[in-house]
Parts: sequence; C-alpha cells; structure tokens
Amino acid sequence: MTSPTAFWLAGRQATGEDTFAVTSPWDGRLVGTVSVPTEAQVEEAVAASVAVQAELSATPAHVRAAALDHVQRRLVERTEEIARLISAENGKPMKWARGEVGRAVSVFRFAAEEARRFNGGEAQRLDTDAGGAGRLALTRRFPRGTVLGIAPFNFPLNLCAHKIAPAIAAGVPIILKPAPATPLSGLILGELLAETDLPAGSWSILPVSNDRMPALVQDERLPVISFTGSEKVGYAIMDSVPRKHCTLELGGNGAAVVLADDFASEADLDWAAQRIATFSNYQGGQSCISVQRVIADASVYDRLVPKIVAAVNAQVTGDPSDDETEVGPLVSEDAAKRVEAWVDEAVGAGAKLLAGGKRDGASYAPTVLEGVPAGVTLACEEVFGPVLSLTKVDGEEAAFAAVNDSKYGLQAGVFTHDVQAAFRAHRELEVGGVIIGDVPSYRADQMPYGGAKQSGVGREGVRFAMEDYTYERVLVLTGLDL
Repeated sequence: MTSPTAFWLAGRQATGEDTFAVTSPWDGRLVGTVSVPTEAQVEEAVAASVAVQAELSATPAHVRAAALDHVQRRLVERTEEIARLISAENGKPMKWARGEVGRAVSVFRFAAEEARRFNGGEAQRLDTDAGGAGRLALTRRFPRGTVLGIAPFNFPLNLCAHKIAPAIAAGVPIILKPAPATPLSGLILGELLAETDLPAGSWSILPVSNDRMPALVQDERLPVISFTGSEKVGYAIMDSVPRKHCTLELGGNGAAVVLADDFASEADLDWAAQRIATFSNYQGGQSCISVQRVIADASVYDRLVPKIVAAVNAQVTGDPSDDETEVGPLVSEDAAKRVEAWVDEAVGAGAKLLAGGKRDGASYAPTVLEGVPAGVTLACEEVFGPVLSLTKVDGEEAAFAAVNDSKYGLQAGVFTHDVQAAFRAHRELEVGGVIIGDVPSYRADQMPYGGAKQSGVGREGVRFAMEDYTYERVLVLTGLDL
C-alpha cells in the first residue's frame, strides 16, 4: 500500500494523524492519499514563518533567484509526470495540463528575473523646496509579513506558483493552502523548493480542509492574504479581516465582443468562432476568464453563430488522459449538476439551445445558448462550466454597455481591427484587462492580472504580486551636497 503524500512544514516533509483521498473526477479512481497537518503542526508552520522573516528578507537576491531558477528547471524536467498528475486529480485534458506546467515554468523564471532587479530603490531630491535643502529621499520596499496563499482547484499547479514564486522573489515567507480537491500538484512544488538553499521556515504547504481556513485567515501573524477563488468566499475573507492586506482574484463572466465593419471577412469570423469555441470549453469552462458571453453586432451575428456552433460541436470530449481530448470533466459531479440546473433554468425561461445541454456524470457537453433571459442565474452569475450564451446587439455602444451590464469585470475580448475602437474599449469597459483581436481568456503570467467590480481587488502577475506582498519605506538623508 502506498504511503500517504506528506505535506511541507517549514521546508521539510511531515505527516499528521489524518489523511484524505484524492480521486479522479473522470472515473473516480484513487489518485493519491494526502496527510493532513494537525493543529500543532499548523501552529509550528506559522511560528516558523514569523521567525524566519528577517533572515529571508536579508537573503541575497542571487540566492533567492537561484532557488527560483532551480524550480523552473526541475519543472521542465518533470513536465510529463506533473502534467499527468494534474490531469488525474483535476480532470484536465493532457494538452491543457502540459500547458499549465509550461506556464508554471514561466512564472518561476519571471520570478527569478524579478528577484534580481526588484527593490532597486528610487532616489528623490527634496531640495525642490527651501526646507529640503541638502536632503535626499531613498525609497525601498520591505515585506509586510508572512503571506497566506489560498489557491483554487482549476489551475492546481500554476495558481500555486503564482502565490509562492512572487513571495520567494520578494523575500517574503509564505504558507500555501492548496485546494482540497487538487492538493497533489501544489505539493510537488514543495519537493522542488526543498532541493534549494532557501532558509528553513520560509515556506510551508499545508493541505488543510476548507473549514480550517478561517483560523488561518484570522491569525494576526499572517498580515497578507492572497486568495483566488469564488466571489462569496473572497469577500467573506476580506470582510472578516478588514485591517489585513488582501488580494482577491475572483470570478468573472468573460465577454467576447465581435464588432462590425472592419471585422467581417470570412477569415475574421472563422478566427473569432474558433477562439470562442476553444476558450469557452478549455479546462471544462472552469476558468474565470473563459468565454461565457458572446456579444456580436447584428451585421455579423447571423454569419457568426453557425460558425461558433460548428466549432463547439467539433470539440473533442472524453478521457482527459487521451492526447486528443480537448474537453474533459468538471471537477466533480456536483459541479456538473449545478451547470445542468442553470442551463435547464435558462431553457425553461425561453433560451434556445443550439448545442450541448447534456450531462454524463461529472462531464457536461459543450453548450451554446441564445436568447438567455436577463433574470436567470446563467445571465447573472459565473457558470464555471462549458456553457456559452450568444447575444445580438446594434453597434459598438450597445456592445460595450452589454459587457458592463454585469457585477463582474475581470477581462473582456474585443474582435476588431480598428485601433480607435481598441482605445475606446480600453477606456469604456469596466474590466481589469481588455484583449484586442482575441478572447478574454488570454493571460500572460507576467502581466498585471485582476478585476474590477465584484471580480476582486489587487493584481497578480509576478512583479505586481511582489508589490502587494511588500510596502514602501522611505529613508531621508540629510546634509548632503547635492
């Protein structure tokens, strides 16, 4: 019998008294058993992170950068193994699992680069007023304190990387809580970090259950919380600790806008349809920037719709371990049942089903709807499944208004060749990112990433997370001959 997978306590492997099973959402098989830390072990991890803060902050940049470089190299070496683990515990098709490992490689590479140049300091002359004669201000960034990183199930490796890598780069201790459904991928990072020369205590990976999360959130020794997950949980965290520094990367209902005039050739519409079909269904739609809404100008709508439907129907569904599969199961059967209920509600209220609409266990067929009534759940909330709704509008103004008619504002995609329309979209759309000529699902891991409205606060992306984990401290030098 295989031993339970250990967790990482202050940089070393440890086991607790209890375990839990990780199963595949595709076929229910046992993927692994994970050891759960006791309350005393959690306390030990927090205390160790506090004790190591000064040492880690003073660790030379080249040491932190070398550790991050090591992790990215080892991820490359173990890509296939880790991708199969992601696919097994998450249900993600192998093509997307390999891509996730590649993205995590980039995150650690970017973090190594930022570790070498972050905190260079900015000098400011203060003799612009008479009272500042001979004075120079030097500003540097210093850690706020240990980060509590809380990661979701949908990118079980890369979103753990987005918590850990910026913290190490900035010299900030971190305690990572991976998602209970998918802890194994995050624990792999512990193996790789343990091969480095980072100070003991600078990181812990603790697979505790969600009902134990509030105690960590409330712990005053953890002044920074970086949470990726649902709107409900994220704002509950922020409301419970109003004096802590919280970064929340929450949900969305990503819109892809197809404008008229210059984006109307067959090649343009084929491109838009293929990108929309792919990125409404990748990860089983379980991405906060997957395409949930298509808002198309009336002049192209009737030509675009059959292209989208055909491209959605062509998505290869099935066993996520098969290299040909593009759409696998959702994370659980309950998740698929929720999507099913929302689609059934919309159809019952008058929406027209153009494709899909069927559930098989934890799998839900790629689905396209049009005419979704405004009041149904699907029109208001994040579906987090492979479901796409189509809307016809008249003109750019109506299209942008439709995008903004949502409590969410994470990212939007605008298919246009008009640079002026691109700048209007950037100015008018109430989102954290506008992607021109493509779907809202594009993310480069070094760019600022986060939302407006109910999609969260703060920004991820390696350097931007490092800024969130630190604060500015000014040093004023006096009596200088400037």
